[in-house]
Formats: sequence, structure tokens, C-alpha cells
Amino acid sequence: MAEGSGLRILITNDDSIHAPGLRVLEQIARALSDDVWVVAPESDQSGAGHSLTLRRPLRLRRVSRRHVAVDGTPTDCVLLGLQHVLDRPADLVLSGVNLGANLGEDVTYSGTVAAAMEATLLGVRAIALSQAADRRSRPRWSIAARFAPAIIQRLLEAGWPEGVFINVNFPDCTAARVRGVAVTRQGRRKVGDHLVEGRDPRGEPYVWIGGLRGAEEAGSGTDLAAVQAGWVSVTPIQLDMTHHRSLETLKRCFGAGYLENR
Repeated sequence: MAEGSGLRILITNDDSIHAPGLRVLEQIARALSDDVWVVAPESDQSGAGHSLTLRRPLRLRRVSRRHVAVDGTPTDCVLLGLQHVLDRPADLVLSGVNLGANLGEDVTYSGTVAAAMEATLLGVRAIALSQAADRRSRPRWSIAARFAPAIIQRLLEAGWPEGVFINVNFPDCTAARVRGVAVTRQGRRKVGDHLVEGRDPRGEPYVWIGGLRGAEEAGSGTDLAAVQAGWVSVTPIQLDMTHHRSLETLKRCFGAGYLENR
């Protein structure tokens, strides 16, 4: 399918241009198109969220014609990739494959998800991809590599609205135990507060933020429950964070002339 597909794909991540997951993502992208570009952070930017570098210049290192490293965040990479590096617009941005799932509240911290968010803000379709993994064992990159091309192709055929991107998470299990694809909502879970205190070699005290994930309380139909049960989770995420059900209540509360009556 790749030959002559006409689909231009920009890929990025938050684990750095050296990350194994980025090589997996490039393999996935090349199963869909022969026009694939890589613009990724020079160093690990995990947890960077949707941060943008504003107070210093960004430096680009061209690894090859279609591979560029940026000394900035995933958001920087997408912005520069779409508006500076590419000689014509991209049709799709793929971000990942992240080492570790991005589920529930993870999407607010994740640089992987933020890259997809930035592409969406710039009017380009985007998909974030993450591989659930036990950090004590070797990641199962083969799961994302095997299932992602068909899932992405199906998503492109189905389409999705402007202002929305897709968050895909692959379970940490063998291919034979993958149960299929579940379309899910974003879950919620108890966020942990694991802080490690210590002293550096000079005797100065420090606090190191540990794992933010607490005991998972996965509700039915959520991304958390799906991945735990061996499903590939596909979740549409919207950029409009307005809580629309509260609008009318607040409009009544702050009616016309509210400040004038004070």
C-alpha cells in the first residue's frame, strides 16, 4: 500500500529521536506511505505535556534529509515540523510509540499526547500511540508494530471531526492474547503521590517525583479497563475542554448586570 499512497506522514514522540518506539513508529508509518518524515526531540521529554519553548531559540540537527532532531519539546517538534521542516503540508501526524501507556489522566502530562494535540490545533489529523509496558521487562514493541497499521488505516477511512485527535494504547500481552479493538472513553483513577526524598553527593536535599499512578479503579468502557483486559484501546479526545452542561447554570449565576449591581 505504501507505494504511491500520496499520504504524507510526520512522526514524532516524547522519548527522543533515539528511542526504540520511534523506530517502531517509522516502520508502522512506512506500511502506510512512502512519504514519511521524522521530527523528534533530541532528548527525552517524557512528562513535558503541551509545553512550548518560548524563552530561548531552538536548534535543529538534520540527521538525514527526512530525519530532524530538535532540542525542544514534542510540541516544538510538531510546530517546526509542520511549519518549517516540511516543504509541503502533512496529511497525518503520528506520535509515539510511547514506552508505557497513556491512559486516564496521563493525557494531561504526556508529551506524546501533546504532540497529537498540537497537530490538531494546526489543522492536521493526528493519532497518539502508546505501548503498555512493565518497566521491569522488555517492552512488547511487536504488538504495536503488528496491529497499528490496520488500525490507523481503518481510522483514516472512518475519519473524525476537526478539533479531535485519537489516542491509541496497546496492551502488554502476547499477540495471541490481544482480544481486539475497543473504542473507549478516557478513564479516571486515583493519582498517587510517590515522592522520594534524599540528598545528592554534595549533601543537598532533594525531592524526586516518583510514579504518579496509584491503584487503578478502571470503570467499564474506559481506556484503563480495556488495556487491562487485553484490548487495544482507541479513544477520541477533543480539544474543547468546556464543560457544556455547566454553561447554563453559570449564565444564570452571572446574568446581565451582575457586576453593575455590586
